[in-house]
Amino acid sequence: MDARGNLSFLQEGNQVPFAVRRVYWIYDVPGGEVRGSHAFRNTEEIVLALSGSFEVVLHDGEAERVYPLKRSYVGLYVPQMLWRTLRDFSTNSVALILASTPYDENDYVRDFDEFHQLRNGR
Repeated sequence: MDARGNLSFLQEGNQVPFAVRRVYWIYDVPGGEVRGSHAFRNTEEIVLALSGSFEVVLHDGEAERVYPLKRSYVGLYVPQMLWRTLRDFSTNSVALILASTPYDENDYVRDFDEFHQLRNGR
């Protein structure tokens, strides 16, 4: 820690296991709203809470795990084909997402039943 303030960083090949092709952020989420609720066929992501806090819920088709993010220096790696939902955003929270692919609507799986079938090879 530095008396002048803190500095955090990410580098491809060290903290980020993929080449970053897209960066986006989510902010001003009204109370009680959720974001995400989809999976990606090919995209990997790192999710960080730059400000405030929120939860990332990951589902693998069988079970779900909840990851609270509340420190800007702790990120969550999300591999492809996991259903992800971001919820419980605190006031003034900012979620920063680093993605391994450019935006492509065809990469999204937006229906949970379809996701479940794809995960289980049906």
